[in-house]
Amino acid sequence: MSRIVFVNGAFVPYEEASIPIMDRGFLFGDGIYEVAAVIGGRLVDEAAHLARLDRSLKAIEIANPYSTAQWTELMSELARRNDLDQGLVYVEVTRGVAERDFPFPPAGTPPTVVMFTQAKQIVGAKAAETGVAVITTPDLRWKRRDIKSVALLAQVLAKQEAARAGVAEAWMVEDGYVTEGSSSTAFIITRDDRLVTRPLSNAVLPGITRLAVMKLADEMQLTVEERLFTVEEALAAREAFYASASAIVMPVVAIDGTAIGEGAPGPLTRRLRALYLDLAGDGALASRFA
Repeated sequence: MSRIVFVNGAFVPYEEASIPIMDRGFLFGDGIYEVAAVIGGRLVDEAAHLARLDRSLKAIEIANPYSTAQWTELMSELARRNDLDQGLVYVEVTRGVAERDFPFPPAGTPPTVVMFTQAKQIVGAKAAETGVAVITTPDLRWKRRDIKSVALLAQVLAKQEAARAGVAEAWMVEDGYVTEGSSSTAFIITRDDRLVTRPLSNAVLPGITRLAVMKLADEMQLTVEERLFTVEEALAAREAFYASASAIVMPVVAIDGTAIGEGAPGPLTRRLRALYLDLAGDGALASRFA
């Protein structure tokens, strides 16, 4: 059976889906996206993802076409139609279709809305059992990284550099400090068991998984510090990991070829991942942190 996608109000077979070439998402990267995980056929923390979607749309002045309840119903239905047990639901909203010109199109131009699913093993992922390596790269992105824009060229280049190096992710660096991964939030655990991640600002995306991980760490009675950290501090850390909707909590065992800690997933990282997956699998993540 063909994969079913969602385009502008309709569920259609993937092969029949199309977007006009004058769509501003294609021409200018003028749009916003979100990605929510699905575990056991159930959306994970979708309310927080949809709140971030709404915030990003407001930041670039695109009217949100659906309410949170409507989005949730549509995303759930798409996952159901694709019989998705584990994976991702991708959502994109662009400023719509208009003759190519830099200023916004006339008022009333409807936004383009696209959704699709991707199957992905999240629970029991082999990479999480062994840990992964990352490299560092210069952060070349624009100054409003808190907006989840579809304009991702700098991230694409960073991901390609990581792929060429044979590693899973690139941690981007600015002025000597780690900002975040090319598609994830970067964390370290210091030798005295402090969980450190960069504070929110225009320099980083407010990660949804980031927030849940910090709350779980607090329940584990770990000291959580939102502050900048250098590459050198990361290299000296006891443990490191990155977090995202697709990776959940992914142990990092090497940075730029240097082993982190004992070069294997650390106990605190493994515990954070297990706690998150337990809550997500039970559908209790959102209610736990409401």
